[in-house]
Amino acid sequence: MPNRPYSDTIELKGGGDAVSAARAVIQTGDYDYAWNTQVEDEILLRLENTANAKGRVEIVPGMAIEHITINNTDPWTEVDGERSSAKTRHPLFNDPAVRHALRLRVDRISVQAHIYGRTGVATGNLINNPERFISKNTRWEFSVEKANQRLDEAGWKRGPDGIRVEDGKKLKLVFQTSINAPRQKTQAIVKQACQKEGIDIELKSVTASVYFSSDAANPDTARKFHADMQMYTSGVGQPPDPEGFMRQVLSSEIAAKENKWRRSNATRWHNEAYDNLFHAAEGELDRVKRAALFIAMNDMVVEDGVVIPLVCRPQVSAISNYKKLRATLSGWDNTFWNLQDWYREA
Repeated sequence: MPNRPYSDTIELKGGGDAVSAARAVIQTGDYDYAWNTQVEDEILLRLENTANAKGRVEIVPGMAIEHITINNTDPWTEVDGERSSAKTRHPLFNDPAVRHALRLRVDRISVQAHIYGRTGVATGNLINNPERFISKNTRWEFSVEKANQRLDEAGWKRGPDGIRVEDGKKLKLVFQTSINAPRQKTQAIVKQACQKEGIDIELKSVTASVYFSSDAANPDTARKFHADMQMYTSGVGQPPDPEGFMRQVLSSEIAAKENKWRRSNATRWHNEAYDNLFHAAEGELDRVKRAALFIAMNDMVVEDGVVIPLVCRPQVSAISNYKKLRATLSGWDNTFWNLQDWYREA
């Protein structure tokens, strides 16, 4: 029909795991489209190169960031029936030396090279798009020597078991994320690097439907954050502007029992200077000044160790080789990026 989409129906693959979704489109052709396929690039390449492949991977620029967040509160102490209460402080991350050392022990290059490949670019920034909001001030590195030196200077000495101790507190952390092969491999990279530094990390993996649930009765959700560190992806929405995205570390957005853990600040980080920058950006009409405010916010959360950015993830989809379907879906992507171009000039 004129002026209508090419396809009468499109079958979308949902549920299960990302690998099976990609396989159902690319290899077997059972489905037409799989969205957000967070799959190791090595596997995606293998599927694409299968004889008589029924589909392929489509990668377009994105604004999502896979990152680690640290818990600013104590997940192991209960206050008024609530763990990770904003009334507590984390017993280990309260020391900036620990946060700084942890940042130095995250090997982003290995995460990109051995896991994400085309589907994730190593970054030290929380905001990675649009271009005018990207900070040029931040620096990141992977350094065993500097991390060890930082902890030594702060008084964290290795005990008989090799784990660092300071004032009777051991550097033992629980690191959680959802069940997903790239994430489990990223966890393993971080754990291996930290063990060499005298930081003991216990890995915890939670079913995605539970981890990202809004169920107030579930103890394993990311918003409840009953762990020391956690990892997931979040990103700038549409229109492509970081204001909504950066609410996730705003003090008024702290997830807590009183709001049924439905607000976005799972880290429970509270910083008045950050709040002031955010509220100033809300009312700033000058695009250059506004961008500078968001860059300052990015730098603040990164340098303080509230978040540890890993890779900027483009939008990765599995799409059928059916030409008209591909044209329709590509049109959707082009519409989005044309909107971003328009917004940049507005």
